[in-house]
Amino acid sequence: MANRNLIRFDWAIKRLLRNKADYTVLEGFLSVLLNEDIKIINIRDSESNREHADDKFNRVDMLVENSAGELFIIEMQNNSEVDYLLRMLYGVSKTVTEQLTKGDRYSKIRKIYHINIIYFVLGDGDDYVYHGIADFRGIHNNNVLKLTDKQKLFFIKENAGDLFPEYYILCVSDFDGAAKDSLDEWIYYLKNTEIPDHFKARGLKEAREQLLYDNLSEDEKSAYDHHLKQTRYEQNVIDDSYDSGLHTGREEGRKEGKEEGLKEGKEEGRKEEKIMITINCHRAGLPAETISTITGLSQEEIIRILANE
Repeated sequence: MANRNLIRFDWAIKRLLRNKADYTVLEGFLSVLLNEDIKIINIRDSESNREHADDKFNRVDMLVENSAGELFIIEMQNNSEVDYLLRMLYGVSKTVTEQLTKGDRYSKIRKIYHINIIYFVLGDGDDYVYHGIADFRGIHNNNVLKLTDKQKLFFIKENAGDLFPEYYILCVSDFDGAAKDSLDEWIYYLKNTEIPDHFKARGLKEAREQLLYDNLSEDEKSAYDHHLKQTRYEQNVIDDSYDSGLHTGREEGRKEGKEEGLKEGKEEGRKEEKIMITINCHRAGLPAETISTITGLSQEEIIRILANE
């Protein structure tokens, strides 16, 4: 039997799992994914030092520090983005540079793991979990470049590539639902927002207890319901607008706007539609001039929408 009254993990990590007493759920997930014991000492937002409004579209959902001083970027993405792989590169690169100030030694740069939980087709592959690492090999003998004994003592690492960021991509929508190990049990929860009673993966017991919808306050329930509504709306408005030329997305946006109009007023529905189309067009890489042509909004209005998203 599965618990069907749980809340989505993406909302939970933003709103409920940032207190030290609640770290056990996230520690369990990270420990299962990396197959090692992870102890979290700090969680913080990574958006606090935005340089300009567009930075928020390259945001990560959570930046975690463990007891070894390593950093974990955890991002969950529902909407398709054709350049998402480069967005991953940007997120890691920015986190690397933010660790240093003028005059700092490069040894201050910490190990980074970028964990991406996505709900769309990212590439052409036949798996649902991917791990990317830096691998330095000789072009003549194929041997791995190792660290010197002095470097090993200093960095507590074995190979040169161990100093570089690692990437994990969990393609949740590609998971077939058959949980064969602890990581599969976590992915089952990420996909279905359910945790069957016989699942034993680390952190899921605490998730069953902490992430119940009925345990939320009335304000939290209202915020969560709004989150679900917005998530469904975004998925319906534009489904990979870059590839579809925005035709399908605009039609879905109009349909959703009409439905919202019946409930909350036609004018509000049209406004909401234009806002979401503007945001998704921007994420797809379209310039403000093109977005203005599509939505009928002025470029000044578009800038205000993106600044407040």
